[in-house]
Amino acid sequence: MDDIFDEMWGRDGQTRGPYKNFSTWLDGEDPSRLRAKQREAEELFRLTGITFNVYGRAEAEERLIPFDIVPRIISGSEWQKLSRGIEQRVRAINAFLHDIYHRQEIIKAGRIPQEMIARNEAFLPQMLGVTPPGGIYTHIVGIDLVCTDAGQFYVLEDNARTPSGVSYMLENRETMLQMFPELFSRNKVRPVSNYPRDLLRSLAACAPPNCEGRPTVGVLTPGIYNSAYFEHAFLADQMGVELVEGHDLRVIDGRVAMRTTQGYKPIDVLYRRIDDDFIDPLNFNPESQLGVPGIMDVYRAGGITIANAPGTGIADDKAIYSYMPEIVEFYTGERPLLENVPTWRCAEPDALAYVLDNLADLVVKEVHGSGGYGMLIGPTASKKDIATFRRKLQARPANYIAQPTLSLSTVPIFTRGGLAPRHVDLRPYVLVSPEGIKITPGGLTRVALKKGSLVVNSSQGGGTKDTWVLED
Repeated sequence: MDDIFDEMWGRDGQTRGPYKNFSTWLDGEDPSRLRAKQREAEELFRLTGITFNVYGRAEAEERLIPFDIVPRIISGSEWQKLSRGIEQRVRAINAFLHDIYHRQEIIKAGRIPQEMIARNEAFLPQMLGVTPPGGIYTHIVGIDLVCTDAGQFYVLEDNARTPSGVSYMLENRETMLQMFPELFSRNKVRPVSNYPRDLLRSLAACAPPNCEGRPTVGVLTPGIYNSAYFEHAFLADQMGVELVEGHDLRVIDGRVAMRTTQGYKPIDVLYRRIDDDFIDPLNFNPESQLGVPGIMDVYRAGGITIANAPGTGIADDKAIYSYMPEIVEFYTGERPLLENVPTWRCAEPDALAYVLDNLADLVVKEVHGSGGYGMLIGPTASKKDIATFRRKLQARPANYIAQPTLSLSTVPIFTRGGLAPRHVDLRPYVLVSPEGIKITPGGLTRVALKKGSLVVNSSQGGGTKDTWVLED
């Protein structure tokens, strides 16, 4: 792994600046104490109930998310540079969403083909002409980043619909503070604990115009069998708001109201954690038992804020992602501060031909895929897997994009044999409201716990780390 950049040791084995205090502390620690602390962390997660569900598997429906005690550390200057790029990108995504549901200037300008929007299953015609309260479509955004060298980050994908994992970010920090308080006295680490308060304030600032007094906010969950249910309950509890399911809500006198012990009470802002298709059986999937009949009519009339807005999923589309450099430039007039990973759109015949010829060297993903499912990592795939994927690609080329296999950076994890490098990515969380854009310093670092693996998703065997942003 000599050619891979390690964020603690660089390429030459010398401890990098952000890690020097941590490295000095680590050298003075007894490995047996650290092993005990690693077990203690796992027990804390088990007691707290920090789990996720794995779909499509009969065994072990609910799993403990693995946590590693070695933090990922980012310098303040590096974070400042990253933040500027993230903010620029999020502003562009919001402007893009407003445009495609109104005048569609980017299509008229020839910067994006019309069929990329019109034939996209994430595009909602029901949102045409609708402007959400405050003009905000993406209230909570997660931008997935990968690092390949010192200060060199690429955007891997955008999560503008319902980005998950923020509860792990908060619990990771709480666990580290509890187990290693001395580390935080040695290092000036920027806090993340105010995220729930910031989230509540940001959501309240997006209340609809007819809201009287302090806005009533709720979190809409599909229920206990959802993979992120722990997070839904956690965030509702941390914000001090109600966690509701579809059957707890109904439309009364043109408002969405939730059931309480004192009867039904109007709700102003709904942080929804269910997909568009299930929000409203009268407007979308008539079979849905998870949504609220008529909520879209109230929303279009300006009677409630839904965060994130219906239809934002088109910005998650990996084929749209490939146009993000053009989108950023079109709406901001600036060159993108954060680069995309080079991407081949398999819907285009020349790109498809190249991808089919180079499957063994590429990463191929479904345009609407998530969680590490439905993807091919060519360099680690068997000949049989590649042949199977080739048939899928030929049958539905527009359903896929392909990217080169990047040399993702590594960060050490704590193993029985000591520290060992593992590949990581980073998901910073961004809150957007009429008051501005707020980026939580750090975010969620996901780590591939298997040696050499590039797949960091918890559903595919990955774990998480605490992410430190240092004060300069």
